[in-house]
Amino acid sequence: MNREQISALAHTGHPIKAPLDDDAVRSLLEHGVPHGDARVLDLGCGTAEWLLRALRAYPSLRAEGVDISEDSLGQAREAATRADVGGRLALHQRRAADFRSPHPFDLVLSVGAAHAFGGLLPTLAAAREHLAPGGRVLIGEGFWEHEPSPEAVEMLGDFTDLADTVDRVVADGWTPVHGHVSTRRERDDYEWACWGSLAAWALDHPADPDSAQVLRTANDRRSEWLRTYRDTWGFVTLILRPTSG
Repeated sequence: MNREQISALAHTGHPIKAPLDDDAVRSLLEHGVPHGDARVLDLGCGTAEWLLRALRAYPSLRAEGVDISEDSLGQAREAATRADVGGRLALHQRRAADFRSPHPFDLVLSVGAAHAFGGLLPTLAAAREHLAPGGRVLIGEGFWEHEPSPEAVEMLGDFTDLADTVDRVVADGWTPVHGHVSTRRERDDYEWACWGSLAAWALDHPADPDSAQVLRTANDRRSEWLRTYRDTWGFVTLILRPTSG
């Protein structure tokens, strides 16, 4: 089973691929969507869960998502059809960094996809290219809540603390107008959901040739979380507006 398939299984019970509960997602969209008939873009949308929720909440909203995964976009199309919002959702299979649009967007999202651009600031630079005047960016980023171990840095990346993360964003020409720091409960719920979903699938499919691999992955990832980064890693989601221009 490849990495993409494992990720899809892991997120069966937590379709938002970030440590955010439903209330947090709803609040972030309320603060991020500037008006009901907004045009919204998600760079690295995966199964487009953020866009689907926005489309259901705002009947006049139009949305576009970009991702390289054919499987994820196929799931997004099926979910949009079931929710009767497919007519307002356009999906593009390509690298998010290569996407170009003839029109700007009132809200640009990128949550958990900074690797596609090479980090936080390059992601913001890409989002800025698509932003309409008065528009907003909704972006999620990890940070170190406490001093990490070398193993945690190697595993998750070279983040800074929360204050420095926000300072970097401000220095890059953005003003935070709202934000959400994921709680310990949100982070724990996310990890339990991911590795629990994997483990449950493996136990439910003992005869599948991938069962042992999936169960081993679930056990390894759960152990890494508990032993390596649970007490040090945090996650912040920011809603930003350009400071000028």
